[in-house]
Amino acid sequence: MQKIPEHGSTTPRNTIPAEYKWAVSDLYPDLKSWQEAASSLKVILPQLAAFKGQLADEASLKQALTLRDQLAETISRLYAYARLQQDADNGNPDCQSLTGQAESLLNHFEQTASFIDSELTALPENKKQDLLQKAEFATWHFALENLFRLAAHILPPEQEILLSQSQLATSTGAIAFRALVSADLKFPVVKDSQDQEHLVSEGNYLLNMTSEDRVLRKNSFTGLMNTYHQYRNTLAATLTGTCRSSKFYAGAAKYPDTLTAVLDEDNIPASLYDNLLQTIHEHLKPLHEYMQLKKTVLGYKRLHPYDIYLPLSKAADSFAYTYEEACQHVCQALTPLGEEYAAALHEGFSHHWIDIYENQGKRSGAYSWGVFGAHPYVLLNYQPRYNSMSTIAHEMGHALHSYFTNKAQPYATSDYSIFCAEVASTTNESLLLEATLKQADPEQKIYLLNQFLEAVRTTVYRQVQFAEFEKYIHAKINDGATLQADDLENYWHQSNITYYGPALTVDAELDSEWSRIPHFYTPFYVYKYATGYTAATYFAQKINSGEAGAVAKYLNFLKSGARDYSLNLLKKAGVDLTTPEPYLATLDKFAEKLAELKKLLGK
Repeated sequence: MQKIPEHGSTTPRNTIPAEYKWAVSDLYPDLKSWQEAASSLKVILPQLAAFKGQLADEASLKQALTLRDQLAETISRLYAYARLQQDADNGNPDCQSLTGQAESLLNHFEQTASFIDSELTALPENKKQDLLQKAEFATWHFALENLFRLAAHILPPEQEILLSQSQLATSTGAIAFRALVSADLKFPVVKDSQDQEHLVSEGNYLLNMTSEDRVLRKNSFTGLMNTYHQYRNTLAATLTGTCRSSKFYAGAAKYPDTLTAVLDEDNIPASLYDNLLQTIHEHLKPLHEYMQLKKTVLGYKRLHPYDIYLPLSKAADSFAYTYEEACQHVCQALTPLGEEYAAALHEGFSHHWIDIYENQGKRSGAYSWGVFGAHPYVLLNYQPRYNSMSTIAHEMGHALHSYFTNKAQPYATSDYSIFCAEVASTTNESLLLEATLKQADPEQKIYLLNQFLEAVRTTVYRQVQFAEFEKYIHAKINDGATLQADDLENYWHQSNITYYGPALTVDAELDSEWSRIPHFYTPFYVYKYATGYTAATYFAQKINSGEAGAVAKYLNFLKSGARDYSLNLLKKAGVDLTTPEPYLATLDKFAEKLAELKKLLGK
C-alpha cells in the first residue's frame, strides 16, 4: 500500500509529491512552449478573419472551417493548461495571470470566428441543402445541419451582435443573486445539543444535515432558511429579472417562450419535458413510502425536512479505503464494460490524469476536463469514504467519455452535449453500487441502499420538482406577471406536500427554499439531471444483466461525441427518453431497492 502524503486545505501545493498530481506537462512541456503556441495563434488568427465575406465559395468555406477547428483545438489546449494549474492552486498569482492571458485569447478567437455562423445561415436554401450533400463537408455535416435547423431563430449579424452585447446588461438578476448569497448574506452561528457553536453556511449545510445531533440539524435548517426568508422579496426580484431576461431573448429569437427556446438548443421536444413531469407525478407513492420508512426507523413522532438527509446506517466508516484501494474497487466494479474500457481506465489511473489530494488553494469538489488531442484530466479531493470512491467512478466516467469520443471523432463532432454528459458518469456510479452491494454485509447493504434511494430522491424526484417549479415561474413571466414572494412560498409549500407525502411535516421554514437554488438562474437546466440519471440506470441494468449487444451499444454511444442529436444518440444505444420506459425502469428500481431495505430493517 502506498504511503498517503500529507494533504489538506493548509498543505502547500509544492509539498504534494508529483506522483499524486496530474501532468499538465502532457499539454505543453513548459511555460515557454505554451507561450510559443499562444504567439503562433495570434499570428494565425488574421488568416481566419480574411475569409469574412468569402464563405459562399465552397473552397474558401472548407478552408475556413478547417482553420477554425485547428485554432479551436489549440485554444482549448492553451486554456486547459492555464486553468488546470489555477484550479490546483488558486492562490498562485502566476497561475491567475496565465488564466487571464488564456481567457483573452479565447475571447479574441471567438470574436474572430463569429462571422462564420452568420454567413452560413444567410446562404440561400438551395445552397445549404447542397452543402449537406457534399462529401467534402462530411466532417461538418451535423454541425451544419443543426445550424441550418436553427437558422430561423438567428437574427441578421448586426442584430446578433447587439444581442450579444446586451448579455452583460441583462444578467443583473443572476449576478445580484450570486453577490447576495456569496458575500452579503450573514448566516447565524447555531448551537447543538451540547451547547457547542457551529457555523451555518451553504458550504457546510449538507454536512450538518447528516449529523446525528438533531438539535444541530434543526438549528442549521431554521438558521439557513430564515436567513433566506429575510431577503425573500429581493430574491423574488432577482429571479423575476432572470426570467424576464430569458423571455426577452427567447422572443428575440422568435420562440413563443423560454422553455421552447432552451429545449430547441438540443432539439428536445416540449413533450419530453411534460412527459417526464407527468411520469414522476404518477409514481410519487414509492417516495412517500420512503419518507414513511425514514420516519419509522428514526422513531420520530414527526419527520421534519431536517431529518431526511440523516443516514439509516452507521456503516460509512467501513468504506474508509485508501485511494489505491478505491481505484481497485472501481476497476473491479466496471469489468462488465469489457476489456477496451478496462484498458482505458487503467491508463487513466496510471498515467497522471488525476490530481488526487486536497492542497492549499485547490478548487473544491471534483470534475473531469476533456482536452482534444490529449488525455482527459480529473480533479479530486479524495477522502477515505464511499462517496469519494463513487466520485472516482463518476469522474472517470466523464473522462472516458471524452477519451473515447476524442479518439473516434474529429474535433468538429467531439464536444458531446450537456444532455448526454451525466449519462456516462452515472452509469459508472450505478455499476459501482451494484458491485459493492454484492460483497456487502447486512449493515453495509443498509447504508448502500440508503445511498441509492437518496441518489434517486435528489437526482430524479427533487430535480423534477425543481423543473416543475421552473415551468410555473416562467409561465407566470410569459403571461406578463411579476414573481411575488408570497406566491412562490405558497407554491413551494404545496409542492413539498405533493412530492414527499403525509409522512413529512412541511415546516414553514421550508417555504423559502426556492430562493436558495442557484440552478433557477440557468433556466430549464435541472431536468437534464433526471434524464441523465434515468438513461444511466437503464444502461447499467442492461449491462449488468448481460443483455446481448448492450456493452457494444454503450461503448458506441461513448464514441459518438456530437455527431447526432442527443436523443438520437441515446436511442441508437437503446434508451428512448421520449417514452416512459426508461423513467419507469428507474422508478421501479427505486421501489425494488426500497422493498429490499425494508426487509433488511425488519419493516
